[in-house]
Amino acid sequence: MNTTASTPPILWDVPRPFIKPITVTAEHLDGFGHVNNVNYLKWLEDVAWEHSNTKGLGWEAFRRLNAGFVVHRHELDYLAATFAGDELLSATWIHENSGRLDMWRRYQIIRVGDGKTVMRATSRFICVDFDSGRPKRQPPEFIAAYQPGCA
Repeated sequence: MNTTASTPPILWDVPRPFIKPITVTAEHLDGFGHVNNVNYLKWLEDVAWEHSNTKGLGWEAFRRLNAGFVVHRHELDYLAATFAGDELLSATWIHENSGRLDMWRRYQIIRVGDGKTVMRATSRFICVDFDSGRPKRQPPEFIAAYQPGCA
């Protein structure tokens, strides 16, 4: 991301993550006046799906391949509160892929105004048979597209 003299640099945990901008609105806030945690999880899902879709692996591909990824575990670390009007950048990348059943995706959300990382998260996904929902070895298309470090 380009910066100006008044905008702090954006320091990502990896060189080239996949990035999606977010504008915090009043509907994202809870009774404390800051973003409710359920919104962060939704934003992680949104950036992961956009990233996957850019690789040609959306719902249609999952059906065609009779395979898809489902979440096994999320770990979310809330590092700072965000508020209405904040401009955020949500980023994701593939951290690890066994090439068998599981794949790990990491996330980072940064507030543009001060360059602060407000959240880091990790998700473990398991490849499943689209029809039965049972664990299934990843098809070659998944292994090729979901390489560690890829954006």
